[in-house]
Amino acid sequence: MSLSLLGSRQVSTMRYVVLDTETTGLEPREGHRIIEIGCVELIGRRLTGRHFHVYINPEREVDEGAMAVHGITDEFLADKPRFAEVVDEFFEFIKGAELIIHNAAFDIGFINHEFALLKGRSDLGEVRDHCTVLDTLLMARERHPGQRNNLDALCKRYGVDNSGRDLHGALLDAEILADVYLAMTGGQTSLSLAGQSGEDGGPGATAAEIRRLPADRPRTPVLRASAEELALHAARLAAVAKACGGPALWQQLEPDADEASTRH
Repeated sequence: MSLSLLGSRQVSTMRYVVLDTETTGLEPREGHRIIEIGCVELIGRRLTGRHFHVYINPEREVDEGAMAVHGITDEFLADKPRFAEVVDEFFEFIKGAELIIHNAAFDIGFINHEFALLKGRSDLGEVRDHCTVLDTLLMARERHPGQRNNLDALCKRYGVDNSGRDLHGALLDAEILADVYLAMTGGQTSLSLAGQSGEDGGPGATAAEIRRLPADRPRTPVLRASAEELALHAARLAAVAKACGGPALWQQLEPDADEASTRH
């Protein structure tokens, strides 16, 4: 189990937790349990580097069909903690966040089932008592009706690298889903050209808060092309124009040398 604090919490708007689970089977009502939880944190539209990841001993066998999907064996899980041993750390990580989950009904159903199995923990209630939930599967179906909208299909559609996803894994899938979510909801993670918080020009900064460079700062040197470099450049352009049957469009739009000289 690891709760990584690899990035400081940013002053921000909304906190999101992208979450995924792996389980012993498909149906908690048949006694199936969670065996892996993976979460990554987003503040606004930035990955913070914080994540929660744990393998869990489900106190039962993993179905063969489930094992074929995620590759997690009974032997591997034998010495892992029970859900009751990790629930407080998990709960603190997700509490108050908006959870981003692909096919949320599945994961939320399993987490609620695990909460319900804990004796004397009525304070946990259900996930939606403490978090809001955004289902990226429902979002994808609205945007791409009639198309495949599983995670692999969305990776292909939005150009997200999933080459390391030979088998399902909760933390890896959460990381991939974070990239897919950002691509689905706008691509760019921020329009800010400054820092990540309002203090240095990030989201929420006002004009007065934008950090400006001093007027007396050293100027950036301008290195101009030499005559030899300009001649080589012109020769290269001439070769390209010959191969293509004419100059590039941007060259055609340039004023000729005589016209340019009259403007100075």
